[in-house]
Amino acid sequence: MYGYFIDRLKAEKLDIYAMEIYCGGETIYHYDVGKAERYPIYSVTKSITSAAFSIACAEGILTAETPLSELLPGRYKKIMGRDFSRMPFKRFLTMTAGEYPFRPYGDDWLETCLSINADFSDTSFHYSNIPAYFVSAALENAVGEPLIKYLGSRLFEPLGIPDPPYAKSPEGYFYGATGMSLSVSELAKLGILYLENGICSGRVIIPSEQIDEAVAGHITTNRGDGYGYFFRAADDHFSMVGKWGQRCIIYPKQKLVIAYLSHQPDRSEELYAAVNDFARSVTAPHTSL
Repeated sequence: MYGYFIDRLKAEKLDIYAMEIYCGGETIYHYDVGKAERYPIYSVTKSITSAAFSIACAEGILTAETPLSELLPGRYKKIMGRDFSRMPFKRFLTMTAGEYPFRPYGDDWLETCLSINADFSDTSFHYSNIPAYFVSAALENAVGEPLIKYLGSRLFEPLGIPDPPYAKSPEGYFYGATGMSLSVSELAKLGILYLENGICSGRVIIPSEQIDEAVAGHITTNRGDGYGYFFRAADDHFSMVGKWGQRCIIYPKQKLVIAYLSHQPDRSEELYAAVNDFARSVTAPHTSL
């Protein structure tokens, strides 16, 4: 069944590097042309930044309503406008903090991005890497250590994921928007954590209430789907999504996670549609088709 689906993708030139399927409490399929190699996950990195935010909230460090500006270095206060200073983390997490260029730039990303004259009264959805970078930089100051180290002891180590490659800004902050690489099994482990309401091996990594808040569709995007805290949200599933066909899809009712990595610059939405359609046929091993 699963090999047939991979062959179908190949026939349609929707090849993937790797896929892992978890259903009913166990991994039921694994395919990897690179023998567990790590690949760039692009904007799936944003969902990992979201996990860091959820963990910090659970530790009482901040909330979604905390003004993000309060946790940026004081030397930048003079270039923050009053409207920016009032915006809570939630606006950045949901991409509703005004319209920005797609990427941060310059020798000091915070200085450059804080100098952008965005319309902060605009609460519609505008996708950009800059809000995720703002969240990452503010979180790093809030937790008092490099964010990748904070994630290491609280997320990666409990899941059995060795420290992954990641990107930093010129100032040294975890980029937070892109630049990380994972294997398909590591990506699936993140999805399984969210499927299991934040619990791994009996340990609460992220409280369920933080999971629910992060994956809910707080805003409707220009594609018509929902968007949570750096998660895409649909009627029966939610996803961690990176460009060119990197995705981890979580189907709570089916107790199903499908993670895949690929390189489809022009057809990633076709690939997602094919996988989403295929998901309807996936059942736990003890369940007859």
